Amino acid sequence: MSPENDIRLEAGRKLFAGAVNFLKSAPALEFLPAPTAPEVAFAGRSNVGKSSLINALTNRNSLARASTTPGRTQELNFFDVGEPLQMRLVDMPGYGFAKAPKDVVKRWKWLINDYLRGRAVLRRSLILIDSRHGIKDVDRDLMKMLDDAAISYRVVLTKSDKIKAVELEKTVKAITEEMRKHPAAFPEIIATSSEKGTGIAELRAAVYDAIL
Repeated sequence: MSPENDIRLEAGRKLFAGAVNFLKSAPALEFLPAPTAPEVAFAGRSNVGKSSLINALTNRNSLARASTTPGRTQELNFFDVGEPLQMRLVDMPGYGFAKAPKDVVKRWKWLINDYLRGRAVLRRSLILIDSRHGIKDVDRDLMKMLDDAAISYRVVLTKSDKIKAVELEKTVKAITEEMRKHPAAFPEIIATSSEKGTGIAELRAAVYDAIL
């Protein structure tokens, strides 16, 4: 491991070693907090493990609540990182809402799209993909929107401990190839496991890099 990478990993560790607090939920754009700090947004299909990953990233047990909490998943949830404030994490509504009413789905999509397109302090979006299932069309729809809006994003694989190493390697290779077709995508994939802690240090460093 290079000295430069060691520095990145330590900077990422320090970023999340201090205070991390829930700030607010925003059901619509008019409820967004003032754009006073750089933001990194987490997006992914429902049940991709987004809440677990945010909790692992911040070394908290219950900072982000899972989708069983009514209402919370329909909003943008903001978390302050650092005292004084250094950045904000944004937990976005899960997409791929097959069982949700159409009007609710439409409202969620508008909220996600309008936030991603119009938030000047957004530094990067992290697109979470379940290692077991790979990229789905609903993920590609979001990626195309980010490409068209020239919004930088990076793919993060979740639940990498749930498949064999050889299968994970194939998945990483396939997604890396696909990312080359997306102009706004960061080329490197991070494979993580919230349960085992795999890739969490690298993800912290990636968040740190994004807000520099």
